[in-house]
Amino acid sequence: MSERQYKFDTLQVHAGQEPDSAVGARAVPIYQTTSFVFKDFEQAKLISSVEEFGFDYTRITNPTNEVLENRIAILEGGSGALSVASGSAATVTAILNITHAGDEIVAAKTLYGGSFNLFQNTLPKHGVHTTLVDPADPENFRKAITDKTKAIFIETIGNPDINIIDFEKVARIAEENGIPLIVDNTFGTPFLFRPFDYGANIIVHSATKYIGGHGNSIGGLIVDGGNFNWANGKFPDFTTPDSAYSGFVFWDKWGNYPGAGNIAFIIKARLHYLRDFGASLSPFNAFLLLQGLETLSFRITRQVASAQFIAEYLEKHPAVEWVSYPGLKSSPYNELAKKYLPKGPGAILSFGVKGGFEQAKKFIESLKLFSFLANVGDSKSLVVHPATVTHGQLTEAEQRLAGVKPEQIRFSIGTEDVDDLLWDIEQAFKSLS
Repeated sequence: MSERQYKFDTLQVHAGQEPDSAVGARAVPIYQTTSFVFKDFEQAKLISSVEEFGFDYTRITNPTNEVLENRIAILEGGSGALSVASGSAATVTAILNITHAGDEIVAAKTLYGGSFNLFQNTLPKHGVHTTLVDPADPENFRKAITDKTKAIFIETIGNPDINIIDFEKVARIAEENGIPLIVDNTFGTPFLFRPFDYGANIIVHSATKYIGGHGNSIGGLIVDGGNFNWANGKFPDFTTPDSAYSGFVFWDKWGNYPGAGNIAFIIKARLHYLRDFGASLSPFNAFLLLQGLETLSFRITRQVASAQFIAEYLEKHPAVEWVSYPGLKSSPYNELAKKYLPKGPGAILSFGVKGGFEQAKKFIESLKLFSFLANVGDSKSLVVHPATVTHGQLTEAEQRLAGVKPEQIRFSIGTEDVDDLLWDIEQAFKSLS
């Protein structure tokens, strides 16, 4: 943008965009169109063969979406990004981009229910198998790696166990084995944590959550760190001719692209999986996500402060059996939180109500200000019972493996006045008497 290195609060408003060249619009225009007119045959050929960047069909790329992609890539410190229809689409696209039938993934067992189900039940039907490990000891990842392993997958903050992994140690294990580290940074956001700074190679986001921040649009993002050598012999798709695109080689063409660097991963994801599977983000949703992104740091700062206050309150409450929030001194993840998330360990916390499932159910149904629904990261405070909703499709054994308990309640703290939130929590506790 200029010679000055702008700070986060400025970048979240301006990065990746110039005023519209056609009419000078300051806000990002919504290019609500399926396709774009070619100037002539030559331009049509160049864009279609990817000899020139340009717009032809919104399923593959769109000017509104491109601003969102550019902005998140800059905020995360990556080389490029891709917007897709949902966070789940981001995760599966990132995995399929580097795997074939017979390949394996090693992942933390403490994952969002949709991701857990993807790795445990869906991908195996297509020949890609996952070993789920306890992430408390980074060496568990090393022990699970085989010559078929193509990536390690973790979350910045586990969902719903709210655990933190020693990122540098896991990144080192991935590097030593010549495989990428993929991090779901949905709960962290680029404001609280930048995985590339600690050795990650690919980032995925459910932009539906904190990036959008207002519960009005679903979307996903994949960010390429531009820091992985796809020509190390383990990923032949990047180093052999691609029959779908005139036989060009992704690594040769995009491994060191002028002005961008290594964008081979993100270009391949766009040209193969976004193009062929069609999980594209609508331009209108991209516009809404950009509106949310402009206030990310302000919302998160308030939400983290309120989450810390509420976690400390819950920890002292006689009706609470346990609280999981890395900001608590009693948390086994407190030191990791201080190291990796000094601005705060997010605004999600979970706790167990004494009395088990029935008391958890009564507590949730007694809340008045918290909304009982399947989402997080909203400006409104939210509550869910993971064993029933986010991980409800899993067996009881799978729930236990993922760290889900019958008495567990998960809060996503919003931007309301914390005194009002505490009032709501307290009156719900009174209903348990």
